[in-house]
Amino acid sequence: MGAAALLLLGADGSAHAEPGVTSLPAVAVDAPKEKPRPVVRQSAAAAHVGRARARAATTPAQRRAPSPSVGATLSAAPVLVPAPSQAELGNLPKEFAGGQAARGARLGMLGNRDFLDTPFNVTSYTSKLIENQQARTLSDVLENDPSVRFTVSSGQVRENFRIRGFSVLVSETALNGLYGVAPDGRVPTEFLERVEVLKGPAALLSGMAPYGAVGGSINLVTKQAGDTPVTSVTADYTSNSQFGTHIDVGRRFGQDNAFGVRFNGAYRGGDTTLDYQSRERGLEALALDYRGEKLRIALDAYFNQEIARGGVPMMASFTGTGVAAAPDSSNNIFRGLSGRMNNSGAMGRVEYDLADNVTLFASAGAIDARFNGLTNSTVATNVNVLGRYSGTSIDLRGYTDTISFQGGLRADFRTFEIGHRLSLSAANLESKIGSAFQRSSAYVSSIYFPVTPLIARDPGEAPKSTDTTLSSIALADTLSAFDDRAQLILGLRAQRVQTKSYNTTTGAETTYYDESAVTPAFGLIVKPLPISMSLYANYIEGLTQGERVTDTAAANYNQMFPPYKSRQIETGVKWDAGSIANTLSFYEIEKPSLIKSGNVYNSDGRQKNQGIEWNVFGEIVEGVRILGGAAYTIGVLTKTANGQLDGKTAYGTPKWQVNLGGEWDTPFVPGLTLEGRVVYTSAQFVNSANTQKIPEWARLDAGLRYSTQLFDKKVTFRANANNLLDHNYWAGSYFADGIVILSSPRTVLLSATVDF
Repeated sequence: MGAAALLLLGADGSAHAEPGVTSLPAVAVDAPKEKPRPVVRQSAAAAHVGRARARAATTPAQRRAPSPSVGATLSAAPVLVPAPSQAELGNLPKEFAGGQAARGARLGMLGNRDFLDTPFNVTSYTSKLIENQQARTLSDVLENDPSVRFTVSSGQVRENFRIRGFSVLVSETALNGLYGVAPDGRVPTEFLERVEVLKGPAALLSGMAPYGAVGGSINLVTKQAGDTPVTSVTADYTSNSQFGTHIDVGRRFGQDNAFGVRFNGAYRGGDTTLDYQSRERGLEALALDYRGEKLRIALDAYFNQEIARGGVPMMASFTGTGVAAAPDSSNNIFRGLSGRMNNSGAMGRVEYDLADNVTLFASAGAIDARFNGLTNSTVATNVNVLGRYSGTSIDLRGYTDTISFQGGLRADFRTFEIGHRLSLSAANLESKIGSAFQRSSAYVSSIYFPVTPLIARDPGEAPKSTDTTLSSIALADTLSAFDDRAQLILGLRAQRVQTKSYNTTTGAETTYYDESAVTPAFGLIVKPLPISMSLYANYIEGLTQGERVTDTAAANYNQMFPPYKSRQIETGVKWDAGSIANTLSFYEIEKPSLIKSGNVYNSDGRQKNQGIEWNVFGEIVEGVRILGGAAYTIGVLTKTANGQLDGKTAYGTPKWQVNLGGEWDTPFVPGLTLEGRVVYTSAQFVNSANTQKIPEWARLDAGLRYSTQLFDKKVTFRANANNLLDHNYWAGSYFADGIVILSSPRTVLLSATVDF
């Protein structure tokens, strides 16, 4: 019931700024005016260190700052006060050059770490990127990552992903490091400060994701009130006729600005680029925090709703070995259908410094997620080469109720010449899932010339289908030596998975699993050169909750399979060239997989993915920014039913994926920035038998923004066009065998933001 990890990390002592470093400006005091002395705001961690040093003075007189005489002027040079390295709240990693990505990210129980000191491929996308690209949902942000593709068509009520060729459900996304409490369905971005993507299994670092997330993990960092007040209003338009508003307000108050409040509210509604479809979305998110001498608290609560009326984008499966040509992406074959997602979530986090080098931490949260209507399974089944099919519509209703907790401590200390960071963490997640569906009678239609589908009747209230408890305990010690140029992390995580499945008709328990395992991991970072470069390697295992059959056409729909182990080995190099950051990774991941035999899925399969990734972010020269990279993947089925498909290419794993974007601040018009992005995916098989294949595709996105001053207020105008050339293509594979997803039509986004 545990995990062992061996990781080697290092700090190169380069000149880049460390997270949590605060500069205290000079203070001028002029006498005869009777004014309150201005308060210089520090981070809580920096203030704590400063107070600790004051307490270390030998006498009370030494602890007090001398009062200046009348008419005197006191001037002091800026003082850099490092935050305790174990602190996390109020200690956000700094932006990298260009502002599109951050220097570091949250590495689970290990806390915030610089990307050079992380033995994994990790990218942290900033709120500045989200705003400038007008990214409405999480999928829009992940369009910048070459290792990520999508398993549902854009515009669905849900969004799910594929990272390094493996499925990652949106319900496996973490919120501020806590699994199970992030919004389900389509994740709104207006309340997010960072989107952190770590490739590969993260069992040692973050514990178990609800459904595995073997290919990678996604962590959402919410906005908190900063030291600078924020008041911004954005009005936006999305084709064909969606209009929206976003309000963002943040303030700090109280003695030493210890209290903070941040509110984000957004609403958007109107007709989309899909024929006959309209959408409506609302978000309310409130963040409160307190930063004291030893105690730091953060509270987050949100409600969001997503409604799609008049249809949803299609997916398709095919007969025989042929794949029909992709239809017009705006063609709505499910006109008249609708779907809805509601999420209410809340979480709290707390840190308390037992000493300058020891911090206790805990977080807890819950979510109430409800859905109904055509929220997934919008599939035209058995499409022939002429585009005709016999289809049904499905009305789904369900819920997910989750309570999640984690807590532990981080401590920094030294033994002789060896530095240590000890991390202890315990986590527990309890989830109850219910679902029901009804299928309509069959009807005949075409993906090119669709008829109005038959509507399935309401399935009624959703009975409970699954109870799951995921629990774990982890211990890690980071040993550092050679002036912190090398670090060794030794760790253990004990994991347990308890799952009950129920017959949704009778309520009787059908399956019960109670599994535990020890899942070792290790990694290595060395910095042998006098430049900001890291060589790294890692090996990590994880126990994962068994997969659930999500294909509503399957005879064993909703069946939950036993837990399984996954394994990854990875090596690579990272280079910080000052204003450009590069990561080159080589990896191999092996995990059990579902096999479809006839109309029934079983868990006897095994898949191995090997790949190479290159990620880049930063500023090439002043005013020219780059973001993206390329990924090369070979996915192979190594174990299949009776060995019939052994050696076949895993569906949904194209060999090449490229996402590369750039920005240029034009010299001829101050304030004008031009943007562009190219997305390419090579041909890929969409079924395990490798009899069906979709062709390669490429897409061009473009945009511009212009910042100026109007009536003494900063105003930013933005315009973006995704799929600028309006190409129609099969974009990729669903997370079930033999189903493809369709591209999105050209989408135009306009907005104007006023900062007050």
